[in-house]
Amino acid sequence: MKKNNNKFETNAIRTQLKRSENLEHSVPLYLTSSFVFEDAEDMRASFAEEKDRNIYSRYSNPNSSEFIEKVCQMEGAESGFAFASGMAAVFSTLAALLDSGDHVLSARSIFGSTHSLFTNFFPKWNIDHTYFKIDALEEIERLITPKTKIIYAETPTNPGVDVLDLEELGKIAKKNNLILIIDNCFASPYLQQPIKFGADLVIHSGTKLMDGQGRVLAGITVGSADLMDKVYRFSRITGPALSPFNAWVLSKSLETLAIRVDRHCDNALKLAEYLEANDKVNWVKYPFLKSHPKYEIAKKQMKAGGCVVAFEVKGGLEAGREFFDSIKLLSLSANLGDSRTIVTHPASTTHSKLSVEERAAVGISDGTVRISVGLEHIDDIIADIAQALG
Repeated sequence: MKKNNNKFETNAIRTQLKRSENLEHSVPLYLTSSFVFEDAEDMRASFAEEKDRNIYSRYSNPNSSEFIEKVCQMEGAESGFAFASGMAAVFSTLAALLDSGDHVLSARSIFGSTHSLFTNFFPKWNIDHTYFKIDALEEIERLITPKTKIIYAETPTNPGVDVLDLEELGKIAKKNNLILIIDNCFASPYLQQPIKFGADLVIHSGTKLMDGQGRVLAGITVGSADLMDKVYRFSRITGPALSPFNAWVLSKSLETLAIRVDRHCDNALKLAEYLEANDKVNWVKYPFLKSHPKYEIAKKQMKAGGCVVAFEVKGGLEAGREFFDSIKLLSLSANLGDSRTIVTHPASTTHSKLSVEERAAVGISDGTVRISVGLEHIDDIIADIAQALG
């Protein structure tokens, strides 16, 4: 990564590939599967990695490289690799670093598909895991075994928007010589940079706030060069690379990330404050609400609270079903970070693979609602939520 003194917004816009002989202002699409060589020696040296150049788009592509460079600048990372989806990033990163017999120590509150990796797939390769409670970081060191290699966490969490203390996680990982991996999807690199607090690797689903308009699937992992080299070599062989077109879309999207996320956060806080005062709601969680149990930690490590608000409708399952069926303007979907506000029922969608007991353990009730607050006028968002609540 080439470091400079420019501000976040400037790097997001001005980090670009070198212009071609056409002197284009906007970076072109490189829709090619492979690249040509000047002669036999150039081909040999390129495959021997004596030259830093594009060979095949499964390894690297100019559009992917620009996207990666922007995210590295934003996160303060040395290197990165872009993937076809967020879950491709999660799986490939963990699979590249773990060996048979290794142990992962993970926060209990994680995305449902990541939970499925730990419980359904990694055990086939003799990779074990233990969950720690998100509000009991002091128990982590007691759970570390001689085979523990990685500490893994999301913050804010999906879907409960709980907040973990990144600085404390960083200290524990460093003290015990463990790799700290943080899923930073809910915050985006604009709001939070986990590497500053001790994370070794940071993962994003680019499908969410990075794209911001629900158009493309993507994932990315960035972090220390030595760890990313292992991730790159695994991914170069297994083939989960991001397409050049999606990388081009994402690189353009990052130019407006800061201004979009500012609006997302402003709308989300206003909605959270409205819900907190509504007598049809049992509870509301949003990192920058003063009632959030980790409000002070959120203020310490985040610029603002993000786009996701979680709450519970009074009246149980039937009241929740009536609420969802009454939504008119907003979208019922399982995505988040979109310009359009999205209302999700985690128990039947994103976390439906968890048992009732597993959902309860991470605070997901049948009445839990996750709202990804979009960029519409806040009055219209609140009006639709209000009429759906009755």
